[in-house]
Amino acid sequence: MARLRVDTSHCPSPHPLGNRIGRVCWEIVWWLLFRWSLRPCHAWRRMLLRAFGAKVGRRVHVYPSCRIWAPWNLTMGDYACLADHVDCYCVAPISIGEHSTISQYSYLCTATHDHRQTTMPLVLKPIVIEDQVWVCADVFVAPGIRIAQGAVVGARSTATQHVRPWTIVAGNPAKFIKERILKG
Repeated sequence: MARLRVDTSHCPSPHPLGNRIGRVCWEIVWWLLFRWSLRPCHAWRRMLLRAFGAKVGRRVHVYPSCRIWAPWNLTMGDYACLADHVDCYCVAPISIGEHSTISQYSYLCTATHDHRQTTMPLVLKPIVIEDQVWVCADVFVAPGIRIAQGAVVGARSTATQHVRPWTIVAGNPAKFIKERILKG
């Protein structure tokens, strides 16, 4: 087995200067104006996100403790929700459909590293969460995952594969539990 020697001396940032400046500006705004806003002030937080390039629909709820790495890579449909302490590591785009909820402490991760190369370059893969999805509390969604319409990802699960429409998955890694059938 070959011994890996990670060489970080030749790893320039994959992010252009404009991106880095934008993230610094966003971090300041997040700390001063977003994070400390009152809990019911969703319109205020929607306005701040839009000012930084997020595409945010009507009546979207984003709670003040939610972390968003790059708002310009975030799209949220009407009535979508990012609950308390959700972390959107949106180095690549994250799309959240209408009437979808990402519950507290969940982590949406669009970036990883190519562990096969000594420089371990950044690998970006977008996340798509379709309409009427519920990502329950403390779920990790891996880079490149699509969670199809109406699906539920159970609490504390790790979504490492695409989730089919109108199904319930749970576990680490998340596995099919049953079909989601709505009553009424």
